[in-house]
Amino acid sequence: MTIFCSHCHRPLQAEMSCLPRRAKQAPSASRPFRSTKSASKARRDQINAELQALRSLLPISAQEKERLSYLHTMALVCLRLRGAQLFPPGLAPPAGPALGMELLSLLPGFLLVLSADSKLVYISENVAQVLGLSVVELLAQGDTVFDILDGRVGEDVHKKLLLAQEEPGREVTFVSEMRTSKAFRLQHGGNRVVAVCGRFVALRWPPSASTTAFLALCTPVVQSPTDGEAASQDDIFQSMHLLDMTFIDVTESVTYHLGYHREELVGQSWYNLLHPEDADLAAAQHRAVALGAGAGPAAGSAVLRVLRRDRAWSWLRVWARRDGGCITGPCRCLREEEAAHLRSRLPRAAAPP
Repeated sequence: MTIFCSHCHRPLQAEMSCLPRRAKQAPSASRPFRSTKSASKARRDQINAELQALRSLLPISAQEKERLSYLHTMALVCLRLRGAQLFPPGLAPPAGPALGMELLSLLPGFLLVLSADSKLVYISENVAQVLGLSVVELLAQGDTVFDILDGRVGEDVHKKLLLAQEEPGREVTFVSEMRTSKAFRLQHGGNRVVAVCGRFVALRWPPSASTTAFLALCTPVVQSPTDGEAASQDDIFQSMHLLDMTFIDVTESVTYHLGYHREELVGQSWYNLLHPEDADLAAAQHRAVALGAGAGPAAGSAVLRVLRRDRAWSWLRVWARRDGGCITGPCRCLREEEAAHLRSRLPRAAAPP
């Protein structure tokens, strides 16, 4: 028997679209009630109140709290929670203002603590002196170390952190550009190159991913001899030479860096200390400076290996300039990772053949 629709008098199995619109839109008894505009506003107000409560608990000044956006508030809260997990109340290290800006200003860089999964746990307040960004502004970039580094080195950094995690206590170093403020980039022509040197440390026993942290010192890689605001004089010595690169004088600090006494170097040729593979590069720098070729600090800049008194090799960033009948300039000691980074970015004319 065929059943016909009472509205259009056609078979029901042939056409179902003729049912009244209100019948198709009738809510199911099992469908939950939809949110109303007032309910949504109430939820937003509740979330805002909770965020305000969290902001009030942050150990920063009232002026800083007023400038915090919701994103910044949550970033700081997450940072504090990760820190509390790694450093329980009985083990928590001094942080922020408690460490003292006077003490932090004596460091050649800023302090960084990462969790086992590379999350940011602590950044010392003097980061603003190095990157031009406050802790809050830096956290707005993201919550992992990869969010504040140049993305091109991400894979290399990941490998270094895994190596350090597999061998707790082993020191690793990686060099990368770090994000900086717009004002810094306008002043310096780009982001800042920073060397991160640290190791994983077990904070409690037995060690586990939740009880180990990567503790590091982040120091700027000096790009020029005038980059004084970030340079440490502890790793620099000055030398003076005749035009043929014979030592006339050298500061006493050379003993700390290379092991030689001043008297041992005076009268000796600079080329006697150079690594054989770097002799051509040093000669090119020597000719450019002696003949006055080129202009600017890069014209007399080179990254070279020199022989220490103990017969080991040390990397130096050498800035040279001609001063009358002499060639003078500062030499800065480098880590191997810093030297590799700088060599890869020196102009082709100054790069090794």
